[in-house]
Amino acid sequence: MADVTAHRAAILHCLRDPSGDKDPVAAGSVEYFEDGLLVVADGLVEAVGPADELLARLPSTVPVTDHGDKLIIPGLIDCHVHYPQIDIIGSYGERLLDWLERYAYPAERAFADPAHAQEVAEFFVQELLRNNTTTACVFATVHPHSVDAIFEAAAKAGMRLIAGKVMMDRNCPADLRDTPATSYEQSRALIEKWHGRDRLLYAVTPRFAITSSEAQLREAGRLLQEFPDVYLHTHLAENEEEVKRVAELFPWSRSYLHVYEHFGLVRERSVFAHCIHMEDEDRRLMARKGAAMAFCPSSNLFLGSGLFDLAASRRYGVHVGVGTDVGGGTSLSLLRTLGDGYKALKLREQPLSPFAAFYLVTQGAALALHLHDRIGNFEKGKEADFNVLDPFTTTLASRRWRTTPELANRLFLQLMLGDERAVSSAWVSGRACGPHGSTARTRASARRR
Repeated sequence: MADVTAHRAAILHCLRDPSGDKDPVAAGSVEYFEDGLLVVADGLVEAVGPADELLARLPSTVPVTDHGDKLIIPGLIDCHVHYPQIDIIGSYGERLLDWLERYAYPAERAFADPAHAQEVAEFFVQELLRNNTTTACVFATVHPHSVDAIFEAAAKAGMRLIAGKVMMDRNCPADLRDTPATSYEQSRALIEKWHGRDRLLYAVTPRFAITSSEAQLREAGRLLQEFPDVYLHTHLAENEEEVKRVAELFPWSRSYLHVYEHFGLVRERSVFAHCIHMEDEDRRLMARKGAAMAFCPSSNLFLGSGLFDLAASRRYGVHVGVGTDVGGGTSLSLLRTLGDGYKALKLREQPLSPFAAFYLVTQGAALALHLHDRIGNFEKGKEADFNVLDPFTTTLASRRWRTTPELANRLFLQLMLGDERAVSSAWVSGRACGPHGSTARTRASARRR
């Protein structure tokens, strides 16, 4: 017998990209129910729609949680983040390559201790859930047990998570290096252990072209050939100094992306973080191959890396998601990250509507990760990952919400003023999880029939 529950509140989700629509709700790219009901059966979406219509045919035995004047949205999707860097978030004043040497590598060195990896992984997963994030594409470290730790923590929470062992065999500290052979063997063993287990997926993870030899990149391509449904997760064209260094290390290459293409790393389920200093030829290539970009505005601003060109990516049809990129990014909140994205794109004179912003961290991100058949919105049969947002968590937010009746402007307030305090509860596969607890589920609907 199915386990059926229902949730009542205002409900918003995207069916397709609303960026070209003057009124996305009227155009049908966005569905909004001012008084809506989300019905969940065995962890999957059974139905979504107006509360009165769905309640009229819902059996009286089904428990209904009434979330009052809150807003239900799909679980948010972080397309690029480093869990080992959570303890160096907000580290002062370096550009990318110097920042790696001064902060990132020392932090990752501590993951030689499995107990440390486990403690950080458990903390990190709880922080994701505290910040609305129910799916993430995550860097671990070069240590295989760092992958075990993050997958174990995600499985315990019921999250959908993509992760992989970092591959680095040059231009990095000696105690963080592997070899082409060990990176292949360890990655293969981790794929066989974790990929497809529960809601977990593996990503072959060369850190970036600077830290992998041609032999190691060739082994990364070999893994993708042998396991065609795994992911590729790496960095691309984040910083001008980095781009120049790649050109020096691979003098035969046409571009940074061409290095990856040469070794068979540009394909569906390839996720490239940053993608700032690129030419249109490479955007065309990414679109043709089905690869995706992770737009990381907070990190790009914090490290002074540059401004992402969302309009060019859209023009060539490249799928784009958003990454918090902690620790270069300064918050695990995708709401705050979208706020930075709006500001960064403003400097490029590229408007980002609030509806388009929410699309980038829900259905748009699901498309970028080739998970749009499982997550991203509330279409029937998808995994019931969702968040309940409370717009009244601060006195200022509450005041602005009550004086802003228009839906688009209310969404925009979430980008400008929202953070983890706005998360009333997070749910994965229909189950309340994370630091918010599950007390909301026990409340009966005061408005039901």
